[in-house]
Amino acid sequence: MAEAPDTRTKPARPEDERLSIGASFAYGLQHVLTMYGGIIAVPLIMGGAAGLAPGEIGLLIASCLFIGGLATILQSFGLPFFGSQLPLVQGVSFAGVATMLAILDGGGGLGDVFGAVLVASLIGLLIAPFFAQIIRFFPPVVTGVVITTIGLTLMPVAANWAMGGNAEAEDYGSMANIGLAGLTLAIVLILSKVNSATLSRLSILLAIVIGTIVAAVLGMADFSGVGDGAVVAFPTPFAFGWPTFDVAAIVSMFIVIIVTMTETTADILAVGEVVKTKVNSRRIADGLRADMLSSAVAPVFNSFPQTAFAQNVGLVAITGVKSRFVVSAGGVILVVLGLFPLVGRVVAAIPTPVLGGAGVVLFGTVAAAGIRTLAKVKYENNMNLIIVAVSLAFGLIPVVQPTFYDAFPDWFTIIFHSGISSAALMAVLLNIVFNHIRAGNTDNSSVFVAGTSVRLLKQVDLQSLREGDSVVDGKVVDADGEEVPVVPDDRYEVVRRKVASGEITSRDEVRAVCEE
Repeated sequence: MAEAPDTRTKPARPEDERLSIGASFAYGLQHVLTMYGGIIAVPLIMGGAAGLAPGEIGLLIASCLFIGGLATILQSFGLPFFGSQLPLVQGVSFAGVATMLAILDGGGGLGDVFGAVLVASLIGLLIAPFFAQIIRFFPPVVTGVVITTIGLTLMPVAANWAMGGNAEAEDYGSMANIGLAGLTLAIVLILSKVNSATLSRLSILLAIVIGTIVAAVLGMADFSGVGDGAVVAFPTPFAFGWPTFDVAAIVSMFIVIIVTMTETTADILAVGEVVKTKVNSRRIADGLRADMLSSAVAPVFNSFPQTAFAQNVGLVAITGVKSRFVVSAGGVILVVLGLFPLVGRVVAAIPTPVLGGAGVVLFGTVAAAGIRTLAKVKYENNMNLIIVAVSLAFGLIPVVQPTFYDAFPDWFTIIFHSGISSAALMAVLLNIVFNHIRAGNTDNSSVFVAGTSVRLLKQVDLQSLREGDSVVDGKVVDADGEEVPVVPDDRYEVVRRKVASGEITSRDEVRAVCEE
């Protein structure tokens, strides 16, 4: 009996692929575990700075998980005019931490923080379509720089996780912590090598699970706090009071919103490159609107500005699972974690070094994707190489020297303290200066270009060469090892005529005429 033909069709876009429900939630859980440490870090920092009790900090964490899940679903699944419909995980942005702490240090409370986030995000929502028009200023030379910088700037995060995550802990940087991270990394590599596509794609999740089990056996995992607190809790709107509105705080927060919009734009372009799908200004505008709407709703439910998480772009690259519905499943998991703090506490008990070992692969993959994009850039007769060099340098300055901008104005520090924002802004600016403003440009105008320029020979030059000719020490020699005279441009016609008329019959005579 003949087999029925396979009537399944591939989706028009790679990100529209649908997996089984089980596979979707398994891969979605990988996304949650990858970004979990980052999404709970901000509420932990802010709760401590605001002097909240442990239970209140737990409420902040649950709120951030809940809003992050809803934001992820909106971004990946999408609604008309909202959501890029790309596999992007949303969560609390680190970019706003310094500004929010400054608001608290200035005498404000969480109400001032939430009010500033609310107003600044609404302004961001209004300007999102105009901000998206900058897509034409993001050619591969810019996106490659940004993607590479995203990966490189995340490496210190992976290193910190591998060392233990808490610099004040006694075992920070111990061989036990780094060894556990190394074991997790080794498991990822081994599972990636196994001749099984399923195991390879789930290598990050399985490595985290196995690493956690090993840590528990060695006494390096603490699950004692899992039973503390409520099992089920719905985030209460305005649990910390109504928002208050301070003009200075709103202005400072708007700068943060611009930074997060820049980072989200970079992440949308990055994941588009990884997925190999078309990303246009309309799609970026939809993504930014989802980003800003989520950020505006976040303060209502006691959370903070939302942005796309760069580390999850690396997970998409390394697993090859491009389905946006997988990320939507991860968003559902985040919502559940926000409603069930007990489950969230279990996930939070995963040892930080385990996440660090997985992070090395994830973040390195992002950087590698950027390098692959830069390899496609043309460097002949242009200044693209210097654009890449300077932009990468600016992106790495905050990484290698975090205090570099401490003496600068606060608004400047907020923007350039983010390596991603620094690299993106510098790459866009230099690309405009060198590739859009053509005035003053000349071919081979820089030593950075000379080594990669296209080589050309005139037909007459080619006709002058003979079999066995070669270049030795900068001189052209024939098959007998005799130097072939090189005639200066201003004497070429004179020498050519004398050779043609028979007045010159030897190389020495050529040299003599050239020296006249």
